Amino acid sequence: MREYGRLALAIAGLAVLAPPATAQSFAVPPVQMAEPGDAGRRIGEDGLIGNWFPPAGPAAAAGTRRPAILLLGGSEGALSASGVRMARALSAMGYGVLQLSYFRAPGQSASLELVPLELFDRALGWIGRQPGIDRRRLGVIGISKGGEAALLIASRNKGLRAVIAGVPSHVAWPGVVWDGAWGATPRPSWSTGGQPLPVVPYGAFDAAGGIRSVYDNGLKALAAHPGAVIPLERARARILLVCGEADSLWPGCPMARAAAARAGPRAEVRAYADAGHLAFGVPVDPKSPGFGQLASLGGTAEGNAAARTDSWARAEAFLAEAFK
Repeated sequence: MREYGRLALAIAGLAVLAPPATAQSFAVPPVQMAEPGDAGRRIGEDGLIGNWFPPAGPAAAAGTRRPAILLLGGSEGALSASGVRMARALSAMGYGVLQLSYFRAPGQSASLELVPLELFDRALGWIGRQPGIDRRRLGVIGISKGGEAALLIASRNKGLRAVIAGVPSHVAWPGVVWDGAWGATPRPSWSTGGQPLPVVPYGAFDAAGGIRSVYDNGLKALAAHPGAVIPLERARARILLVCGEADSLWPGCPMARAAAARAGPRAEVRAYADAGHLAFGVPVDPKSPGFGQLASLGGTAEGNAAARTDSWARAEAFLAEAFK
């Protein structure tokens, strides 16, 4: 459970957007480069850094080509232990999984700024070339900033079959800077063709609203930044969006619903009243030592745990249906 505490610190690091006096509790999370273990292997080819997990379990034993998933973490960057656990769980369902680092790994940018969307195109191409993988059945799972990326990928890749976005954004935001440059305005998170993607600027920080206020206030100006809206009407994949109504980091459920409205009938939203920013992921045993940390970004520990159990079961069924 230690990675949940690290994830909370990573996301809390967005307090760099607030005035220095409000950011004294900020702590830069350590860079995690979690090893895949015997179930997978580290890759460093085609300009990619990640952990690859081939399909496993009874479904993979059937001998047919299997679907595969690109897995993207959030603002913690690099390769987290929690991501490894999710990748292993998905691999055991019979899916190939590439846990991809898109910033903060050695040799990559230390900040989540101007990450080229072509990196994700290249990753999907790499996955499709792996032995035993059906390149016509590919999907993406992303959480938080990774969910934002997953929806961007869906909007530009009509070959995807399934996308799961946990606590995502329906718009592109500025990036995340980890170098302690208090008050600096990050550049856009994403780029394509060497050009930055339009963003909704962060709004004013309100101490009463916490870090979520920069997103709530930023969205008030959305009409002035229409290019920042992710064009999900272009997506062809089925899309599952998971969120917690009590998210204290950003307005995950309003943004998930806005994404679904844009995507139309291909999308569905699973929202949980007593859960926050940790509403989606591998289910957590209530007896785990760090169980209470599930409440660190909104909702209760019990509410987040229940949301994860329910949404993980729905994700498993969703993938099976999408990859038929």
